[in-house]
Amino acid sequence: MELRLEQVTKRFSDLTAVHSVSAVLDSGVYGLLGVNGAGKTTLMRMLCTLTRPTAGQILWDGEDIFEMDMRYRKLLGYLPQDFGFYPDFSVQDYLMYVASLKGLRPAVARARTEEMLHRVGLYQVRQKKMKKFSGGMKRRAGIAQAVLNDPKLLILDEPTAGLDPNERIRFRNLIGELSRDRIVLLSTHIVSDVAYIAKGFFLMKDGQIRHRGSMEEILKEAPIKAWRCLVPGEKTDALRNRYQVANFKTNAGGCELRILSDQKPAEDAVEEVLTLEDVFLYYFGEKAEKEDAAVL
Repeated sequence: MELRLEQVTKRFSDLTAVHSVSAVLDSGVYGLLGVNGAGKTTLMRMLCTLTRPTAGQILWDGEDIFEMDMRYRKLLGYLPQDFGFYPDFSVQDYLMYVASLKGLRPAVARARTEEMLHRVGLYQVRQKKMKKFSGGMKRRAGIAQAVLNDPKLLILDEPTAGLDPNERIRFRNLIGELSRDRIVLLSTHIVSDVAYIAKGFFLMKDGQIRHRGSMEEILKEAPIKAWRCLVPGEKTDALRNRYQVANFKTNAGGCELRILSDQKPAEDAVEEVLTLEDVFLYYFGEKAEKEDAAVL
C-alpha cells in the first residue's frame, strides 16, 4: 500500500497553488501542517481526484489515480473543510444515505453506521435532525461518513475544527486506531492535534513542502532552541522585537516569556524542551525584526 506524489503542481491562471510536491506515504498517520493559504486544501483535492494536477502524477501502488477512477475512489475516505449534509436528515439517515452512495450493501451499511455512531459518540442522538446539531457534532458526523467504507486512504482536511477538547481527544484516539492498516493524511494548522499520533509530517508554505520527516527529525534539524526567561515589564518590548516569542505571561515578578532563538536571549534564560509547535511558529510565524539579536 503506497501513495506516491511525483512533482505534483497545480496552477490557477497566474497563481501556483501547489508547486512540485513529491512524497511517498505508506501505512500510518501523516500531518500536513501549514497556515491558511499554504496550499493544503488544493493538494488534498487533487488526492481526492476533485481537481487534476497541472503537472506531475499521483500514483496508488504504481497506478495513476485518475486512470483508476472508481477503483481508486472505493479506497478513499474524505472529510473536506466544509462537508454537505441534509439538515432535515437524522444523523443515522444521513450516514445510511452516504453508505448507499459509496455502494455499501444494506446490511453492511447498517452495521457500519451503528459502529461509527458509537465511535464518534453520536449513537444516543442518532434520530436527532442534523440541523439541531452543534458545530462539533456536525464535525463528528463528517468524520463518521469519511470512514464508513473502511477506506485504505483517509484524507481529513481540518477535521478538528469546531471540536471541544474532549472531542479532540476522542478524535485522536479514533485516528490512532484507524491508522493500523491504512494511510491517513490529516491537514491542520493546530499542531497539537497531530503531534503525537503522526509518524511523519509535511510542513507546507506557499504551495511547497518546506520541511518533512518524523517529529524527532524535524525538531533535530530546526536551528533554534526554546528558552524561558522572567524579565521586568520594561524589557519585554525589546525582547519581543528581537526574538520570536511563543508564550507571554505576566505575573507578580515581571513577565515570563518563552523565546525561540539559536542563542541565549537573556542572562538568566533557561533552556526548555523544544516542541513541534515551537518549530511551526519558527518556520511559519512572524519573524523577529532583527536578525542580529543580542543577549540582554
